[in-house]
Amino acid sequence: MVSRLQQAGLDAAWTATLQAPAAGTPIAVVSAVTERLARRTDELVSCGRLPLVLGGDHSCAIGTWMGIARALAPRGPLGLVWIDAHMDAHTPETTPSGMLHGMPLACLLGHGDPHLTALDGHVRLDPRRVCLVGVRSFETAEAALLRRLDVRVFFMHEVARRGLAVVLAEALTIARDGAAGYGISLDLDALDPREAPGVGTPVPGGIRAFALRRALARLADDPALAALEIAEYNPHHDRRGATARLIGGIVASLAAQPRPARPLAARRAPCNDARHAAGGASRRAA
Repeated sequence: MVSRLQQAGLDAAWTATLQAPAAGTPIAVVSAVTERLARRTDELVSCGRLPLVLGGDHSCAIGTWMGIARALAPRGPLGLVWIDAHMDAHTPETTPSGMLHGMPLACLLGHGDPHLTALDGHVRLDPRRVCLVGVRSFETAEAALLRRLDVRVFFMHEVARRGLAVVLAEALTIARDGAAGYGISLDLDALDPREAPGVGTPVPGGIRAFALRRALARLADDPALAALEIAEYNPHHDRRGATARLIGGIVASLAAQPRPARPLAARRAPCNDARHAAGGASRRAA
């Protein structure tokens, strides 16, 4: 993937692969990986690089965005567009499954297990600059939390009715408003599973891959883009490498137009959740 990005004109470099600890409770394992990831994304942004995080379990987002929020803090807050079939906004009190992959957005907003919400000195995102795109599978309790926090949710039926380009433009307006920069966190199950089968929890009727690539290409020259994260790739569910190729195409869309001179740094960030082997998923992501 790095060579493909370099051929497309990006100053891309693979900087590290973060491995999850071999033992420990789910909270301890995710906390360890996300803490290391937060330190690294902080360093990359502080050095003027554009982080690309390729993760297995979406709980890696806790580290990705806490680190970037900390790096941007002297200049202002971080905005975030969360593209996902799910809300990922459960807390330990509301989750029906206990799986941490259903909690990262709540943690980033300051709600959840203190080992995760206090990961980076109680850094939390402002819900006024966070929005979700493509949601079509969720539980009442997590929807209630986001509604109480006044987080804007663009459900999939709205995306289908208005078009992804229009919805994403509105989402970016929310994320950019008064922010020092914004990020895109893409859960691959936001995409239609006919095109992206390599995920752990597919949901029918998702975003079409071409529409997403075209929309992201419009962001290629935006200096306010602080980072891109792609999560939830599961190679065991992929068919003939279709999802892996799709990941490469999405990343390459960043080179669709000339960018300011800012090098791109890629990282693998596995998080070891019981749903799937996140380390294996991340190793095949690039």
